[in-house]
Amino acid sequence: MGTRMEVAQLEERMNIEDYRKLQGLFLDSSGSPRSLSRTEFVDLAWSSVGRGSKEEYGLLFDSEEGRVDWGGLSSFLLQELSDKVKNSRTRSGPRWKPVRTLTCPHRDQVQKVLYLHSLGQYLTVSKGGTVCLRDREDMSLLHTHRLQNSTVTPKDLWVTDMVLLHNVHKIAVSFTSKEVCFYDILSHQDFRCKYKLQGLMFTPWCLDYWVDPSDPDQAVLTIGDIGGQVSALYFTSAQISLFERLNVRTDSDSADIIQWDELVRGKHRSCYTVTHRAHTPAWVRKVRYLGSLEAFVSCSTRPQSSVVIGWREKESRSLRVTSFFTKRGVWDMDHHRELNLIATAGVDHQVLLWNPCVISGPVCVLSGHTGPVTAVRFMQAEQQLISYSKDKVLCLWDISRQLCVHRLAGVFPKTQEDTHTLLFLHEEQHLLFLSFNSLLLLLERKEEKRSSSHDHPVTCVLYNSLFRQAVSSDSASSVICWRVDTGQKVKQFRRCHGNAEISTMALDGTQTRLFTAGADGEVKVWDFNGRCLHRMNAGLGRSVDISQVLLLRRSVLVMGWDRMFTVFRLHSFSQSYVEPSEWKGGVQHRSDVLCAAFQPPQTLLLGGADLVSCGGSGVVRLWNSAHSRLVGQFTAHNSDLGSIVMTVSPCGKYLVTADREGTLKTWDIQHYYLELHDGITEEPPKLLSSFHPHLDRVMHLETCLHGNRLLVLSASSDCSVALSYLRGDNV
Repeated sequence: MGTRMEVAQLEERMNIEDYRKLQGLFLDSSGSPRSLSRTEFVDLAWSSVGRGSKEEYGLLFDSEEGRVDWGGLSSFLLQELSDKVKNSRTRSGPRWKPVRTLTCPHRDQVQKVLYLHSLGQYLTVSKGGTVCLRDREDMSLLHTHRLQNSTVTPKDLWVTDMVLLHNVHKIAVSFTSKEVCFYDILSHQDFRCKYKLQGLMFTPWCLDYWVDPSDPDQAVLTIGDIGGQVSALYFTSAQISLFERLNVRTDSDSADIIQWDELVRGKHRSCYTVTHRAHTPAWVRKVRYLGSLEAFVSCSTRPQSSVVIGWREKESRSLRVTSFFTKRGVWDMDHHRELNLIATAGVDHQVLLWNPCVISGPVCVLSGHTGPVTAVRFMQAEQQLISYSKDKVLCLWDISRQLCVHRLAGVFPKTQEDTHTLLFLHEEQHLLFLSFNSLLLLLERKEEKRSSSHDHPVTCVLYNSLFRQAVSSDSASSVICWRVDTGQKVKQFRRCHGNAEISTMALDGTQTRLFTAGADGEVKVWDFNGRCLHRMNAGLGRSVDISQVLLLRRSVLVMGWDRMFTVFRLHSFSQSYVEPSEWKGGVQHRSDVLCAAFQPPQTLLLGGADLVSCGGSGVVRLWNSAHSRLVGQFTAHNSDLGSIVMTVSPCGKYLVTADREGTLKTWDIQHYYLELHDGITEEPPKLLSSFHPHLDRVMHLETCLHGNRLLVLSASSDCSVALSYLRGDNV
């Protein structure tokens, strides 16, 4: 069902019978309790329970040493559950301003709400053809107009749907007179009708419009009708002309008449049609064209064709159809682009999530409504879902946790049971429009305070690739583990070094051991159950400022307060309290050693820069370590901001820098100074992005490869941890 939905941990997907099987593993043949090694537990659990992977069973008990019994495992699971309950309580849903009723001249039901980005205005249309334009800022009514359509008398005019053709500055409006009319919106004072598409077999009930983001000449208009037919009109030169002028025919509205039969027979070279009738005899309630899948999604209240996907066959204009079954059919549906999930609003009170490629059943059932669900809308950026039911209840769902995080009821007007309700979500403006027949309401989210990850300044952040978690520390000696997929807090260890600040952290090669360095002069080694395994006496009983812990193959180097390294040999870790070994390298620095990087021995020389450093005055320097030469330098941040921090991606292609104002910059260094030249270059590499995820000094940076995406983790004195894409978008 896609990477994003797999973030639900194994223990959340197991049922009571699975846990009984796990408990049975800890009884021997005589029924007496027994313990298991990690390997024994993983192999037996995986084969016995029959769900999940061996890696996931390994994560159920993340201690590499010793054995585990049922008491130890159940204690761990109970602690995990307790943490999740606490964290789910603190993660509240959105706060809404009081419901606002908008002045509305519509006398009949509102059929559609659109946002005209080019004009900065909202457009509504009613069943009777009245169009209203509203100001984006204060929602004041700017203009009212009645759409002209001479095909029918004004009293018989019935609008069924409307879509925005933003690439050609038009709207397409469908009517019960079995036609679709195209109106210009640049001259929005009169909405002049440009084309009339007539001769449709059935009344068009719903519309959708998609434009190729890389080529605005390529577009698709999809029509769903009351005969169960889904028809798509492919435009190949939309910005030049939607249709060709074959035999010019106009009506009293001066609109060009286009016959559907002409399009089907291929008379217009600028467009062609594809069709399927999988919903017959039910009405098609909603249609969407998914450009990423080259497929049409539609829904109906007929159980056998609740959801239908028409897949474009390669090098063909035919459609391969797959159908999804529900008990009582579907009123509405929506698609999440990144998760590739389809949400359906069920007549049977359920919201279902589907993988478009899996027709056997839904991947998730969201239960909570007590009436038929009539509308669903994804909040794409936040990976949440809004659903609305006939009993006037609005629910907000967290997709990753499959949990209702907010329920709004008792605030909507009392109306008759057959009231037509419409939802329009303008996610960028945090606005939700709801119509109840001719009544138009507005829900606006309150400004959220900038969230804090910690109660105190964050000092360090790491990425644990084994557990797929971010690990952060703060000045109050707390460590918090976060699930990267959702931002949910998984667990927290408090007072790791008493009241002493944690200055830096490191992970070992297995990713199962966490090293924390405290201002008390100790480095502690932890497992991810919060158990301290070793205490390393780095400061020899003194409080020292530890800036880095560097893990090598057979030793650990600690630095920051002396001109020499403090070294711990791994053979010394047989005891819980570990003393340092003698550093035999002598004093080579004139001042305290603050940081170090390790490069294994090589037989081939690197040609250009292979070492990057940064520090005061916002300057980044690049070095050739083989020749001990400075080869390049550039100013990454304003020199008045003082010292900066940086990190390099694991592939060595990207550099990320940050300053004390909370600004991050990403640089492309993959082609920067690959060959050694005379002199020092001061030309900066290509700047990919500059963004501002923090309000205060950035203390630590880390890049991580999560799934197939390179992400940036940043820790700041503003008490927050941020996860960003390389280009600067906030994850």
